[in-house]
Amino acid sequence: MYESRLVFSARELTHLKISTGSDHEDNGGALTEEDCHCSRYTGRRQEVMPQKQKTKSWTELKQAGNECFKTGQYGEAVNLYSQAIKVLEKSREESAADLAILYSNRAASYLKDGNCTACVKDCDMSLELSPFNVKSLLRRAAAYEAVEQYRNAYVDYRTVLLIDCNVTAAQDGTHRMTKALTEADGPSWREKLPPIPSVPVSVREKFAQQAAANAKQQNSAADQNGIKETTKPAPSSEDLKKGQVLKEEGNALVKKGEHRKAIDKYTQSLQYNPSEVATYTNRALCYLSVKQFREAISDCDKALMIDSSNIKALYRRAQAHKELKVRKY
Repeated sequence: MYESRLVFSARELTHLKISTGSDHEDNGGALTEEDCHCSRYTGRRQEVMPQKQKTKSWTELKQAGNECFKTGQYGEAVNLYSQAIKVLEKSREESAADLAILYSNRAASYLKDGNCTACVKDCDMSLELSPFNVKSLLRRAAAYEAVEQYRNAYVDYRTVLLIDCNVTAAQDGTHRMTKALTEADGPSWREKLPPIPSVPVSVREKFAQQAAANAKQQNSAADQNGIKETTKPAPSSEDLKKGQVLKEEGNALVKKGEHRKAIDKYTQSLQYNPSEVATYTNRALCYLSVKQFREAISDCDKALMIDSSNIKALYRRAQAHKELKVRKY
């Protein structure tokens, strides 16, 4: 009986594979998983704790999100802004203004990625924290427009104009919504609008001061760096006419479903008038149709350089990015 217990103990030790010094030399002196498992039997092994990574501050996460946004990595930008929001909400440094900016930035990422519902939700949060934030109003308006909620879009565009009547994106958006609502609801379309908020004078004054300060800072930086603005000569009236004719020929080909021929026409049109936003977005649509998604993204980028809030460019670029993701996986 005693002998059988000894045999059992030996088997147990064999099963546990308790290491000797030579075993560690074979493993480069590192603890194996089995070593850690049997440390409770030997009392001679010390558990190796993984080193904790330094937690990033919300400002670092925000900056990383900004960099991802600039390079078109909108999904990763959303993730980083979300982390920044969590860190800031838990910190003692929490401020409504900073949180409003983070929500607005994440809203912009959602909008670029075609997630209009999430964009609207984040803009709502941003505007609760910082009422009459122009960027949040414009982003929410663009999201509403993309999903054809034209009344809500009109109210936001109009509110921006009440803050600053010189915001081009709001002027253009108001014109588009007026046209769409007139076609949908007739001459009495204004009667069906949600109420347009009244903007306090203090808000308008504050925005005007910020705009003036930003303009002064940009001009000062340009002077210090010796930067001079250079502009290309504007197309002649003859070139504009030729570009318009070629664009219309491209539109006619699109209606016939001849997208590759339409691409050629739009390309010729842009040689005469390279600043026509609609030609870029039309050609982007053709590239989507023939599954040339990178070319579609490039055309949308060019359109957005001219008109940063162009809805068609934003939407078609988001479509192209989604198609590329699907094919990647």
